[in-house]
Amino acid sequence: MPAERREQLEDIDPSWCPSWPVEWQRCFHLVRLHLEAGRPLPTSPGDVVHQGEDLGRWVRSVRLGWDNLTTAQQWMCEQVLGIEPATEEEKPQPRRTQADKWALNYEAAKQFFEREGHLRVPRKHVERIVVGEDQEERELRLGAWVGNQRSRAATLPPERVDLLSTIGMRWS
Repeated sequence: MPAERREQLEDIDPSWCPSWPVEWQRCFHLVRLHLEAGRPLPTSPGDVVHQGEDLGRWVRSVRLGWDNLTTAQQWMCEQVLGIEPATEEEKPQPRRTQADKWALNYEAAKQFFEREGHLRVPRKHVERIVVGEDQEERELRLGAWVGNQRSRAATLPPERVDLLSTIGMRWS
């Protein structure tokens, strides 16, 4: 299509050929119809399923993925549907990586070592540690973790072996 024709169409309706997926446009339209029928905005998955689309799930995904929407999508959601971006408190916590989990268990092992003077942790021992800015208390199955580290000694990165050796790990 010639650029001039495209510009003319955009002057008539800026969203005549949106860059976002048709599925997004379909859910937007279904939510708009739902609101126009006088029903409340569905906000949770499973609240409203219409024509096979989970409108609550879509609204939730829009709110949580607000920064990934185009400016036009944000405007449409805000002005037409009354959807606002999720607050920081509503956003799920980022998933912990394996490295994060290892570091957390290592901190528990250090705590155990400092208190007990050794790392002969009983297999079923659970260590309580306080983590994060909010001082959340966590329970970690330290005994199982230490046993697993011993059994994986040959495949552990050397820096992890060194860290554990420093706090008294017996490797056999």
